[in-house]
Amino acid sequence: MAEAPEDGATRTLPSLRRLSRALPFGRTHGRLGVSPSGRPFVSALCSQEDVDPQKTAFLLRKAWALYSVTPLYRLRRARLRDYARLLSAFIAAERHRGLAVEVGAELDIRVELSSLAELRGSELDQAALLVQLSSRSQGSSKNSEDKLVWWGCFCSVFGDELSENTPEDFTSLPLFLSHGADRYTALVGTWFQKTFDCCFRRLAISPQNLSWMVAMWAGCKLDRAASAVELVFSVPRLAQPLDISYAIHPEDAKALWDTVQKTPGEITQKEVDVFMDCLYAHFHRHFKIHLSAAKLVKVSTVVASAHCDGIVKILHSQYLPGVLMLLTELAISQIQ
Repeated sequence: MAEAPEDGATRTLPSLRRLSRALPFGRTHGRLGVSPSGRPFVSALCSQEDVDPQKTAFLLRKAWALYSVTPLYRLRRARLRDYARLLSAFIAAERHRGLAVEVGAELDIRVELSSLAELRGSELDQAALLVQLSSRSQGSSKNSEDKLVWWGCFCSVFGDELSENTPEDFTSLPLFLSHGADRYTALVGTWFQKTFDCCFRRLAISPQNLSWMVAMWAGCKLDRAASAVELVFSVPRLAQPLDISYAIHPEDAKALWDTVQKTPGEITQKEVDVFMDCLYAHFHRHFKIHLSAAKLVKVSTVVASAHCDGIVKILHSQYLPGVLMLLTELAISQIQ
């Protein structure tokens, strides 16, 4: 798969041939943290008591590639087993380049599709859809356990606005996360696009949104010892690539954010700008380098890490709903 473009631009899976019938969908507010009305963005970085940590633990400490997905047309939850068999046969046929594959036959790649009602933010959100690919090595017995080789998860966490505007017969799950080989991501994406007339686009994260993430996550308090808050900048227009890593003690980062944030639970663009300007000023005072002239490409905190290429690793279950809420907002903003 191709490299992600810069600054929130989109790219498509290789198989994309048409747009979904569900487009376009209107939005009444802008990108993450940017509200035309000037109202502050309300953070949902909190835990949810009704979420079973065991059922969502698979999302933690894995590098997930992010995609936005238009609503799926005529997805029927009662047919998930049928979809799994069809997807398994499709993957087998693609891997064998056109050879006929019988649906339901014993294959080396097994597909499992399941609903995950625990992974949503409100009653308007659809239950998440988990896709798992398992591999059975040649020569192994039928009783041997399959090895999970790929995960994919369609979800919507506080994606209320898109859900409200989605026509009947469409299922709104705008955020797709994949973990595993790109070839499986492309195959699964191709099948879903052809079967449910939806559109996948790779979701990149702009420097502005990375700034929002590091500001929000740096202000989170955890009981256990926290790792450093790290920002990675790429210096443009150099003959050789140069990255600058800026690490801040987590207590110092939180103390700074606490002095900047005016209303707990609400965040404004001005507060994020002040937070970043303070970090830039401190770095310049010590190293005489203007980080504002470089591009922010990665942020890492004890809550999660995020890269501009659209790679996210969620590290703490307590803040899982809040992180997915931010990513859902970004995914929805790309569906225009």
